[in-house]
Amino acid sequence: MSFFSNFSSDHCPGTITGNPLNGLCEKVCIQAEKVFDAGIIQTRLENYQVGLTDPTPADPTYPLTFISARSLASEGTVTNLTVDQQADGQCARVQCTVTVPIEIVYLDAAGVEGRATSEIVLQEDVLMYVPSASVMPFTVTAVASCVSPEGQWNPATNTFSISACLTLILKVAMKVELLVPSYGYCAIPPAQEYSQEVCSGFFELPLYPQGRSCCKKN
Repeated sequence: MSFFSNFSSDHCPGTITGNPLNGLCEKVCIQAEKVFDAGIIQTRLENYQVGLTDPTPADPTYPLTFISARSLASEGTVTNLTVDQQADGQCARVQCTVTVPIEIVYLDAAGVEGRATSEIVLQEDVLMYVPSASVMPFTVTAVASCVSPEGQWNPATNTFSISACLTLILKVAMKVELLVPSYGYCAIPPAQEYSQEVCSGFFELPLYPQGRSCCKKN
């Protein structure tokens, strides 16, 4: 059993049936990240130059042949953040540098596959809602995903020139204590272990095939 497969308990998360007020028993203070605003940015980079860091195995035989590249983590690093509140008070101009770590896969001249790390650096300038001044500070974070199917080796600079598709989500968030209605603690059902029963299905077969009996009387 699990949350997904256990639909019998009123104390498991899932679809609400009936009156949603039934079962509410308390107000609970929870610590969570409140997202005030978020926006998605999707872009394609052409002929973007990336160097190689910490190649594995070390000291590859040049020249290199590009195979692929993709982001190493789901988060980018936000630096050089500048927030300028607009005159209307509804949004702010958010400028920042987002660094996305990537891993590059290649073949060296000896036919040995290697991997190395690199990074893509983006300059973003967007309008977002930013909460008013408070004791608790807000943060601007970036969720990033990148894939690069094409690239060429530049022997003069020992870099790759790649084409990349990149999706970036900028979020304005803050750690807060929220007061929410609660149905009480969750009931955690036991997990169901996976087993492949070799006789499953065979034991469920009927003793004789189903069909019209030749002994049936008219």
